[in-house]
Amino acid sequence: MSQTSAASCNVRRRRRRELAKKLFASTYDPLLSGIERAGLRERRHALLRDLDGDVLEVGAGTGLNIPHYEHAARLVLLEPDRHMRERLQRRLDQATAPTIVVAGAAENMPFAASSFDAVVATLVFCSVDDPGRALAEIHRVLKQDGKLVLIEHVRADSVRGKLQDALSPLHARLGAGCRPNRRTAELVRAAGFDLDEQPFTMRGNLDPLTRTGLQATARKRRR
Repeated sequence: MSQTSAASCNVRRRRRRELAKKLFASTYDPLLSGIERAGLRERRHALLRDLDGDVLEVGAGTGLNIPHYEHAARLVLLEPDRHMRERLQRRLDQATAPTIVVAGAAENMPFAASSFDAVVATLVFCSVDDPGRALAEIHRVLKQDGKLVLIEHVRADSVRGKLQDALSPLHARLGAGCRPNRRTAELVRAAGFDLDEQPFTMRGNLDPLTRTGLQATARKRRR
């Protein structure tokens, strides 16, 4: 293949990826609407409403969490995808605290160490390219007495887990990088956190590979 042909192929691939990201951002809220109505909205509210101080949300997406931060003093929303950020900006009028949107990835955060009282990740770690590095960054920017709160879908400890393993590569290609077999609780512990976890089923979810849920609060392990 000539250099010109290779460059042309790369351009087409980038365009396809960009189109896929734009489509995913535009369909994200409708895809989650059934899960939200079936209990995820209430779960978000219960987990986030009492967070105070400086709060960082990693992978803020379209901003579905924004109305649930009732006591935050300052809210920082980190989101790597520009199409998601466009939709995120539209929800900022729902915020009750000073809020900024920051373009950036979880694996390389532009924040100083010990900057935040709480870090939030909801339905994020399935699609993070390097979850270990992202959790190391969260550990770095979180204050010693701060907490990480999570709502994620994870690998099932059943026959479904083996199905998730088998179909994960295809699911990632079709679902904007979403890997249904992430062992997120194990990754969080390996990053130096103690974890209080609550498994649940994501009701209203039409995707059988992403119904196994995890709600958790994590704190830095004492040395």
